[in-house]
Amino acid sequence: MDILAEHDVTVSLGDGMRPGCLADASDAAQFGELDVLGELVERCRKRGVQAMVEGPGHVPFDQIKANMEREQAVCGGAPFYVLGPVVTDIAPGYDHITSAIGATAAATYGASLLCYVTPAEHLGLPDAGEVHRGCIAYKIAAHAGDVARGLPGARDRDDAMADARASFDWERQFACSLDPKRAKSRWLETRAFTDEAHADDHCSMCGKEFCAVRTSRRVKALAAKNAIG
Repeated sequence: MDILAEHDVTVSLGDGMRPGCLADASDAAQFGELDVLGELVERCRKRGVQAMVEGPGHVPFDQIKANMEREQAVCGGAPFYVLGPVVTDIAPGYDHITSAIGATAAATYGASLLCYVTPAEHLGLPDAGEVHRGCIAYKIAAHAGDVARGLPGARDRDDAMADARASFDWERQFACSLDPKRAKSRWLETRAFTDEAHADDHCSMCGKEFCAVRTSRRVKALAAKNAIG
């Protein structure tokens, strides 16, 4: 502790009793260890050493809020970081999704840091593409959590995206995206088969005749024309 204080090292307090399946979540072992982690946080603070606390890995969705609140109470509000949590055990190959669902809830209810999970989780070590997909999934989860918590400026990018979509400004939509390269490449796939993807008054989702934005524009233009008349 003296060495840590001298060099301003932050202690990462890991948890060996982290639930590895839904059946283990919120059991006596997990919470007993959490109490010990709370004691360690207090010891660190008394010595002027910063500490953060590791959280659970597999937790049913309905238990995530209680887990986040319990950590904050037991550990005196120490920063909490979680691996997901993974909200179902039956989707190997898609655990970047099952865990991002849990990560969004965790971020909403107080987690400070999200440890990303890749599609290779439980199956093997990830390749570069899987790392990319895992990171994007967690950027989405973290952002959704920030929006849900109402953090200042968190929704600015979403509002900018909404405005870009209403304007059919494709390049601005890509710029607002968390993964601009993927967004544009997918758009170009559609454009290769139809010119609708590049239209400036409708998109390829509903087509020209049923585009809600195009229809709204026409209604507003007609209303404006009648008002002038």
